[in-house]
Amino acid sequence: MEQISFDEAMDRLGEIIATLELGQLNLEQALDLFQEGVQLSLFCQQELKKTDAVVNKLIRDMNGEPSLDPFEE
Repeated sequence: MEQISFDEAMDRLGEIIATLELGQLNLEQALDLFQEGVQLSLFCQQELKKTDAVVNKLIRDMNGEPSLDPFEE
């Protein structure tokens, strides 16, 4: 997948959903869009997990102070 931001991926997912809901695509077109949607969904889930890990790391600083140490995957 090319470089895409979380917001761009979410916008594209919205477009895909709207197009699929119209029901005007043939089976092959619908399957292609569905596959793209699944890939975008997985990407968004991965980005949310990364963000959640960073937030949790900031919250769990041992001294009670925010920690800005880089997150290690």
